[in-house]
Amino acid sequence: MVGRIETAAVLGAGVMGSAIAAHFAGAGIKTHLLDIVPPNLDDAKKDDPKARNGFALNGIKNALKAKPAAFYDPDAARLITAGNLEDHLDRLSECDLVVEAVIERMDIKQSLFAKIAPKLKDDALLASNTSGLCIADMCAELDEDLQKRFFVMHFFNPVRYMRLLELVPGPKTEPAVMARAASFGELLGKGIVYGKDTPNFVANRIGVYSMMQCFGSMKEAGLSIEEVDKIAGKPMGRPKSAAFRTADVVGIDTLAHVAKTCYDNLESDPERDVFVVADWVQKLVESGRVGQKSKAGFYKKEGKVIKVLDPDTLEYRDPKKVRFDSLGAVKGIEDAGKRLKALIAGDDVAAKFAWNGLARTLCYSARLVGEIADDVVNVDRAMRWGFNWDLGPFEAWDAIGVAESVARMKEDGMDVPQWVVDMVEGGQSSFYAGTIAAPEYYESSSKKLASIQADPHHINLAILKEDKRNVVKETIGASLIDIGDGVLCVEVHTKMNTVDADVIQMINEGVDEAEKNFDALVIGNDGPHFGAGANLLMIFMAAQQKEWGQIETMVRGFQDACQKMRYSPIPVVSAPFHLTLGGAAEIAMAADAAQAYAETYMGLVEVGVGLVPAGGGCLRTVERFTDALAGIDGVDPLKFVGTGALNIAMAKTGSGAEDTRRLRYLLPTDGITLNRDHLLYSAKKRALGMAGAGYRPPRPRQFKAAGYDAAMTIGMQTWSMVEGGWASEHDRLIGNKVAHILCGGAVSAGAILTEQDYLNLELEAFLSLAGTEKSQARMQSILMNNKPLRN
Repeated sequence: MVGRIETAAVLGAGVMGSAIAAHFAGAGIKTHLLDIVPPNLDDAKKDDPKARNGFALNGIKNALKAKPAAFYDPDAARLITAGNLEDHLDRLSECDLVVEAVIERMDIKQSLFAKIAPKLKDDALLASNTSGLCIADMCAELDEDLQKRFFVMHFFNPVRYMRLLELVPGPKTEPAVMARAASFGELLGKGIVYGKDTPNFVANRIGVYSMMQCFGSMKEAGLSIEEVDKIAGKPMGRPKSAAFRTADVVGIDTLAHVAKTCYDNLESDPERDVFVVADWVQKLVESGRVGQKSKAGFYKKEGKVIKVLDPDTLEYRDPKKVRFDSLGAVKGIEDAGKRLKALIAGDDVAAKFAWNGLARTLCYSARLVGEIADDVVNVDRAMRWGFNWDLGPFEAWDAIGVAESVARMKEDGMDVPQWVVDMVEGGQSSFYAGTIAAPEYYESSSKKLASIQADPHHINLAILKEDKRNVVKETIGASLIDIGDGVLCVEVHTKMNTVDADVIQMINEGVDEAEKNFDALVIGNDGPHFGAGANLLMIFMAAQQKEWGQIETMVRGFQDACQKMRYSPIPVVSAPFHLTLGGAAEIAMAADAAQAYAETYMGLVEVGVGLVPAGGGCLRTVERFTDALAGIDGVDPLKFVGTGALNIAMAKTGSGAEDTRRLRYLLPTDGITLNRDHLLYSAKKRALGMAGAGYRPPRPRQFKAAGYDAAMTIGMQTWSMVEGGWASEHDRLIGNKVAHILCGGAVSAGAILTEQDYLNLELEAFLSLAGTEKSQARMQSILMNNKPLRN
């Protein structure tokens, strides 16, 4: 089964259906969003197409208003065509994929499939987004050929941000169909997990078990809701929202429905009773307090105070301070596995609660291997990608020590699955083995180690670095890595990938090395973020000691490194992703091109610490906002430069790569990759394409300055913000410095300035602000409290 998916349909325009359609559109897929004709239309509207398509049109409207944003770019909504299931079924004949996302009732789904089946192309894929209904029953009435093309495509909400996509075949689904679906899912940026036709599939089965187990054990342990969430969050390698707060976000009614599905359909599950929804939780649902969407659930915000529910009275009270010795002992441990191991080694109530919940979840997960998924790899990926756990169950088990924990489980009277006991007794001490380059997992069915298949489009720098021949140079803060095919990579690996002297030196050496022995250079890394800015501690300490020469040397060095990248004879491509702030944004902008991950949150945010961009960020802003004006006479650059100045002065950050492009931190010609794992591969391909096309560096730019008067005009805007209470006098000072730089300093409009002129203005403003008490106070607040100071 071959063929790209270019046109899709989503049936059902509710929260999930409209979000799936938005995500398809964001990936460039032409999408039809169809829903039923609203019932009880009056005579005047029965023939009105807009009224008949009302549910689908509202679905698109709601997706556009969704927070967090469902669309990468709101303009992508133009790729979605609204319709209804009475007038527009013929549109399905052009679709390569049809995804059903209607109400979770078997009879309604079966009826819909029967209705649409005659309209589908012979090679069209038919999928259901069901979260737990039996697949075999859903497709039982379809003809055999369509059953071969039928499967479950279970997205997680919010669709844009949750990486997990569970693919579950029906009884007759062909392997080629699943391969085509997986390829499409990867294009959407999803992590694929293959599940089996069991209630709630993989992630919800284990995730809801873990949450319900927390709920059930809370009273027995004598803990409160806020205490459980403090324990079951970061200390256990789970999201900060932990159990009860997560339920509020998901919807307590949704959680109760999923739990009930498990209870009703898992009659032979020895842990079935864990899924019973407690009376007090059921009463909460019946009262309409179902979480964030109803503004009350396990938590409720009253004024500025977030109150917490008392399960006994179902009333809200002020939260109490949570303190346990075991939580304090693990607070500073960064490694999730080491933190978890240290937590369960404690002997207070929190540690015992954590151990009990973890041990039971591990045993439950092991019992389900083979039933809900074929192997531990799929289970672990499901929990990391679907519930944002730092470690999947079996990765966590390895981290705490399998043999030791199994012995402790047995002492506590827990029923450890026999295959795990056999594994340990057979001499295999962990579920994962091998090397980073050749990872293996223990296969419970064969009782042997099996290889984990590598993704050919995933350039894993850690794997490459295992072979020292690929490491051209390495320091504490950065490395030069040969990523193959004549491309060198500068990898930053300081804490939070901040820019320091090591990084600046490695950029310089990387350009030199690439010019001698490579065809192109890529700037990227495998960390959680591209970079969180410059090393603020170094700047703050130098400012406190009035070492202005040291700061000047640092800034000049950074500017020179970025300029060296820009004008190197070999192409340089940056690969920004997630947080790309301050100095990291300046590096990304200095490259000849960027290949950004779709979820790139990029901005020049130096004003938040009382400074201005000084690594070329202001220069690049002038370049990007005035480039289209080059050679055109009589155009006032004020409104163009003014927009860029406000972006910097207000520390605007893109809410994704498309929004970052709108702010011009990314260029219209820069690429966007939806799959994070494929980012470095895409950046490498882009760099090779530029090199192969006869790349030549750009000529240094000269600019017609907007001038002093333009800076004064922009300054009036910052003055009005101060007068309106939106900004402080120090904000105004910084904003005026930004305007001064971007307008070219104390020159007349139209004066010709070089790039170095703007860099000099950046340095001058940076030094002057670093010497002020209020800017130093802002730096200190971020360093000490990780909180911005408005002074």
